[in-house]
Amino acid sequence: MAAVTLRGVRKSFGSTEVVHGVDFGIEDGEFCVLVGPSGCGKSTLLRMIAGLEEITGGEIAIGGRVVNAVAPKERDIAMVFQNYALYPHMTVRDNMAFSLKLANVPEAQLEQRVAEAADILGLAEYLGRYPRQLSGGQRQRVAMGRAIVRKPRVFLFDEPLSNLDAKLRVQMRTEIKELHQRLKTTSVYVTHDQIEAMTMADKIVVMNSGNVEQIGSPLELYDNPANQFVAGFIGSPAMNFIRGKLNGNGVAFAPGVEFILKEKEKVGVGRDVIVGVRPEHFSVSESGVPAEVVVVEPTGADTHIYCKLAGVEVSAVVRERHAFRPGEHIRLAPQLTFLFDPASGARLA
Repeated sequence: MAAVTLRGVRKSFGSTEVVHGVDFGIEDGEFCVLVGPSGCGKSTLLRMIAGLEEITGGEIAIGGRVVNAVAPKERDIAMVFQNYALYPHMTVRDNMAFSLKLANVPEAQLEQRVAEAADILGLAEYLGRYPRQLSGGQRQRVAMGRAIVRKPRVFLFDEPLSNLDAKLRVQMRTEIKELHQRLKTTSVYVTHDQIEAMTMADKIVVMNSGNVEQIGSPLELYDNPANQFVAGFIGSPAMNFIRGKLNGNGVAFAPGVEFILKEKEKVGVGRDVIVGVRPEHFSVSESGVPAEVVVVEPTGADTHIYCKLAGVEVSAVVRERHAFRPGEHIRLAPQLTFLFDPASGARLA
């Protein structure tokens, strides 16, 4: 195992810089998830850690050793790709053993490592099959097994679950997390799915347009987003944002429509702000502000209510079951709010 450190890492394609001076560290044995929208630079960053992309500037260190000029095969890392990258003409056993054969690992040791990995991943009965004879989840397990047998210092995962159906993604999320808890190998995982990031990570690095927006544990990012981008990206359903102006009571969105906020004392009356409220932090209450029901989605455990509040579409998630109809007027009260600067998006108060 090894820590991974990035210092001022940059990447340019021609005159276009796509990663802008990224700095962060991943501790030994930590499971770190790089998350962000498509095109934010997270996969490029992972490929630079792997040595598959040259870095334009900065340093990448694995286990304290700077690896900028080190070939991928000498970095002691193993990568699991989105498309599995299995050899179709090889059996499961041969796919898992291939890298060990290239490294001239003795046959007895090779067989032991393959058997151990197959046992961990539940693949023992499939070792004689070919990839075409496996389901998507089984193929992904083979890809992980091929990485495990190498016993690398760092695992790199490049959106490994994106080709799987929703139910299988949930199952594989759990399996990868259990695998990490068992092996305790430093892992860097790339995804655009914030649910994957929240449920799997020890540490999340939120990226946007080649920059790191915030780093922290899942609950740190959920409870204390640094800016509007992180607040809107972390959490499902996404946070609601309503533009208003601070007044003597709180923040007003329209005549007679206002939230009562304690935060107003810290950021100044008369200031334009964006108020963020997570759907689960709304309650249906007579003390709330008026909203018009657009759609109601009962899910069993929760009820999702989509409304128009001061001309803005918002969503609320409540535990109670309601039989609201489209066009009906209700009142929504925020239990927790976040304030953001409209110009910069930075968190206020």
